[in-house]
Amino acid sequence: MSRRHIFTERQRAALFDLPTDELSLLKFYTLGDDDLENIRQRRRPENRIGFALQLCALRYPGRALAPGEMIPREVLSFVGAQLGVPADALLTYATRRQTRQQHMDTLREIYGYKTFTGRGARDLREWTFGQAEDARSNEDLAHRFIVRCRETSTILPAVSTIERLCADALVAAERRIETRIAENLTADVRDHLDKLLSEMLAGNISRFIWLRNFEVGNNSAAANRLLDRLEFLRTLNINHSALASIPAHRIARLRRQGERYFTDGLRDITSDRRWAILAVCVVEWEAAIADAIVETHDRIVGKTWREAKRQHDETISGSKATLTDTIRTFTALGASLLEARSDGTPLEMAVASSVAWDRLAQLVATGTQLSNTLADEPLAYVGQGYHRFRRYGGLGSNGTENQRKKNIHTFHRIALKSSGTETYASKMPL
Repeated sequence: MSRRHIFTERQRAALFDLPTDELSLLKFYTLGDDDLENIRQRRRPENRIGFALQLCALRYPGRALAPGEMIPREVLSFVGAQLGVPADALLTYATRRQTRQQHMDTLREIYGYKTFTGRGARDLREWTFGQAEDARSNEDLAHRFIVRCRETSTILPAVSTIERLCADALVAAERRIETRIAENLTADVRDHLDKLLSEMLAGNISRFIWLRNFEVGNNSAAANRLLDRLEFLRTLNINHSALASIPAHRIARLRRQGERYFTDGLRDITSDRRWAILAVCVVEWEAAIADAIVETHDRIVGKTWREAKRQHDETISGSKATLTDTIRTFTALGASLLEARSDGTPLEMAVASSVAWDRLAQLVATGTQLSNTLADEPLAYVGQGYHRFRRYGGLGSNGTENQRKKNIHTFHRIALKSSGTETYASKMPL
């Protein structure tokens, strides 16, 4: 039965294939004078190019060439050009298995390469386990391991050995992180976290699932649902410093795991792992819900502003007929006054003949009202949407009236400050 591979074909190629691009060939496969001197000690052309290729593979990516391995044409041409040996000379290289082994022994003796065994292997294993917490994936950790092997002149072990080493290191790192988080939680906090899985709410869902189900809304009911969750999470009183030493990608991974688990699944896993996942979810959800509340409030403010703008436009549009009539009447009155002045007629008689004095008083009042209407901005109508904010002004549906009043005022000041009109906020009724 074939063994399951951890690395994909793409990952294997990126980690272990010989380079073929010009920049990498120049960087890793350019031979120095001492290299050429060692290579020329091989008498036959096929042995010289074979010896050189083994040296290049040990330098990058850091492994030995496999028997019968197909060498890329770019590598053969680049190395052969430096040696003055045609690329096809490699076809007769190492017809004797001993030749390849002798060349490898010589390379190890000259350049100090060592195999992945003994104390060196133990040191590299410990180093890899130490790097695992910061590594983001198997491929990332394998890349670090390979670079470390090149730095220590260690010949890479088999791919399966590297896969197994990296997988073991990542699992061990995950367990260490879970234990570290759990140890930073008090007994009371652990009890509160476990109750998230045992407390059942309406609809036969656990408190944990209830907390997990949140999204950005666009009305006061949605804001209250978010505030209720935020209020509950804050009562758990989890110290965020419990996650201070944990890499961000590890926290994100634990959160994703928590969001995939059902309640029964979380109950069945080990205590440290369960507490770590729950603690991370609580801390992360608290921040995410706070962001969702801000965005929900922004949407409500936007909706209130759009309605205020609509009311303002409708008021202006509805005043056009009255405005036209008023202007025409004042225009006619002005014409009568000018005509009376030129004819020497008393102005009082001109006013009386054009419009009655009572009518003139009404026109002045109407003009004043129209002036105020046209001078108004949409912000003057925002107060009509004030009821939306009163419904969630406190911290959740359990907030006191004083909390609601303070938060409503704060919400409005934040919303209006960006438009440079925060003075309106100070006039909002509580």
